Amino acid sequence: MNEKTEDRSEESKKNHIVYYKSLTKTIENIQKEKLEESEPTIIKHLDSRIEAMNLDKKRIRDMFPEINEDN
Repeated sequence: MNEKTEDRSEESKKNHIVYYKSLTKTIENIQKEKLEESEPTIIKHLDSRIEAMNLDKKRIRDMFPEINEDN
């Protein structure tokens, strides 16, 4: 992935922290939804969404190593 220099700016960091938090909350919501679901196809889809969001969180942590679950 190409990274622009402004991607590591302070403003970008703030935006990424907000996005990171929203991903964390969304993953939590999807995990709750999974507990209520019984259809294997839907569970598989939800797992795929969680996996993709976790990859995005990893990308953000790689860009800004000081970001963690507590930020």
